[in-house]
Amino acid sequence: MKDALAIHRWLLAHQVHHEIVRLPRPMTCADELPETLSAAPERCLMVTVLEVASRVGDEAVVAVVSSVAAPPRPRAVGGLLGMRQVRPAPAHVVNATTDYAHGLVCPLLLPDSLPMLIDDRLRTGTEPVFTPTGERHTALAIRALDLLTLLPGKMVDLCGTRPRGSRVAVARRH
Repeated sequence: MKDALAIHRWLLAHQVHHEIVRLPRPMTCADELPETLSAAPERCLMVTVLEVASRVGDEAVVAVVSSVAAPPRPRAVGGLLGMRQVRPAPAHVVNATTDYAHGLVCPLLLPDSLPMLIDDRLRTGTEPVFTPTGERHTALAIRALDLLTLLPGKMVDLCGTRPRGSRVAVARRH
């Protein structure tokens, strides 16, 4: 499993300013970052791993990076990807796919084969953000712009109302 030391070494090798923060108490998931660090939920990031299935039955796993304040809605992700079914991946799938502990996935060092979507609302901050490190006792503090520069994913609008063709969109046309 990946941990804070692996992240720290990788960031040092890329000469990115960051801090590994020792938490005052252990956490079990990224949702606990704001309370544990006394930070705004908008500045605490999480990675949600979702299983998606197309209409023809093709299945895949996708990672979505968002703030704890605005976790991704499965329907919004499904609409963006054109997928019929979207559901949170079970813990064993998250662990095997990301090599991080479920609930504590860091957006860095994820496999290249794992598609990543990044909530475009994260683009607006220059303040440090906090992410899990895969460990219960540490978090990563890094400037939002530095983190976004390092992430290989695609910036997407996760706050859009409904995908095209939805009942609401069809009703408004008439």
